[in-house]
Amino acid sequence: MTPAAAPYVLGIDTDATTLREADHLLRALAAELSLPEGVFGCTHLVRDGRPRVALSLAAEAEPVLRTARDRLTARGYAVRDGAWDETGRAVLYPGAAALTGTLTLAELLARSAIDRVTVLGTADQPAPDTRLVTREHVRPHWQDGRLILAAMPAAGGTLVPFEDPDPTPCCADH
Repeated sequence: MTPAAAPYVLGIDTDATTLREADHLLRALAAELSLPEGVFGCTHLVRDGRPRVALSLAAEAEPVLRTARDRLTARGYAVRDGAWDETGRAVLYPGAAALTGTLTLAELLARSAIDRVTVLGTADQPAPDTRLVTREHVRPHWQDGRLILAAMPAAGGTLVPFEDPDPTPCCADH
């Protein structure tokens, strides 16, 4: 279920300017709204004259998001029907909380809504017994209606998610 194709999807405009800030906001809102495990929460880069990171929530059941819409609107958020785009970066998704430590790719796929893992720089599918060091930061993206995690090679024949949980800010060494 992609956020854009889910039966019920809300887009939430924010003033967040970084992915880290948007992740924090999305998790805080999910906790405050008591969203159930099956809800997808994504970030979307918006470049429409006011660059920012917007959010989307997608669920199978309308009542979950109807209540969320009312509460978000009451807090002053601009909320709309539908996701910002079909390529959101998933922060909240079924099984996300179970993706900690080092897992085989087979375990990762079995425990979560992630459909596939790709490795940067190769067209080959990694073997199911390949180990992924999660760094407790697994952010797959929607591609063609499937949740895909981009990974890259790491020490000892392992993989790590492409997105670094603690990126060095641009120009940090100047």
